[in-house]
Amino acid sequence: MRPRVLASLAFALLAPLVFPGCGRKDSTASADAGSAPDLTKITVQLDWFPEPEHGGFYQAQARGWFREAGLDVTLLAGGQQGLNVNQAIATGRAQIGQGESVTTLLDTHKGFPLLQVAAVFQNDPSVFLLHADNPVRDFKDLNGRKIMARPGWVFLDFLKQKYAIDFTIIPFNPSLSNFIADPEFIQQGFYIAEPFFITQGGAPAPRYLKAWDAGYDSYGVLIANKEWAEKKPAALRAFLAAYIRGWDDYLHGDPTPAHEAMKAANPKNSDEFMAFSRQMIIDEKLVVGRDAADSSRIGRLDPARFAAQIKILEDLKLTPPAALQVEQVMSTAYLPE
Repeated sequence: MRPRVLASLAFALLAPLVFPGCGRKDSTASADAGSAPDLTKITVQLDWFPEPEHGGFYQAQARGWFREAGLDVTLLAGGQQGLNVNQAIATGRAQIGQGESVTTLLDTHKGFPLLQVAAVFQNDPSVFLLHADNPVRDFKDLNGRKIMARPGWVFLDFLKQKYAIDFTIIPFNPSLSNFIADPEFIQQGFYIAEPFFITQGGAPAPRYLKAWDAGYDSYGVLIANKEWAEKKPAALRAFLAAYIRGWDDYLHGDPTPAHEAMKAANPKNSDEFMAFSRQMIIDEKLVVGRDAADSSRIGRLDPARFAAQIKILEDLKLTPPAALQVEQVMSTAYLPE
């Protein structure tokens, strides 16, 4: 589960809840409660409270495309302290979840039955947030600095090795107050969300050091329970087709159905925030890919990028050589043709 710093401003008062796609808040209802018994039930564990980063799920749900595909889909909100998406998938609490590809590779090495099956974002939007006048202009400039970040983020070790630098990690906490108050503060954040709350807090829009610009080319990814995927390939293919259709419609059509569903599921969402976050996703081409002229890259995974990610883990000695094989950790077989 990735850290997020806007939580304390927007979501700290929310109790752990199940958020079905149409916004009903109870621990048992699915988005298709009362549906025909032959619908295949799928539980999806989100990595955060419902936000535009989950636009594909909520648009497909609100439009009825999961049900149309023969699926009864329940979306479980993330964000709760202690929640681990990959553990939820591995233990069968959910069949599918949203996460980050390199972290998932490490969990696969630990023995979790995980299979990465589709991209959410062609580049994971985790970045360093800096004030506009911060003297740090490049990754090499981080040498000797203090950074608030999650200690387990592999990108930190990657930077130290690649640029032969060192820096101090401040224990992460879900607050923007330090960043807003201190013009030299640097912290990990999510490119498509935190900037909105920084400006709302009275600070100028931040600058970013984006992980992908350093060559750390991880995906925001959909992960399936590997055993379930092998037993239910048709259901997984139907799910991914509806999900990709949802993303395409959310980005290029009217996002209102998803936004209304996300507001019902999470009343802390504002129209202004959701419009901001959606536009950030669109502007950076996070879903379709920066090298794509249309929607053909939605969901797509490149085995060569997984080979590069595995090489990062091997170079950092986080996994032994050849311990992970591309064909064992990811698959494009469930994506639409």
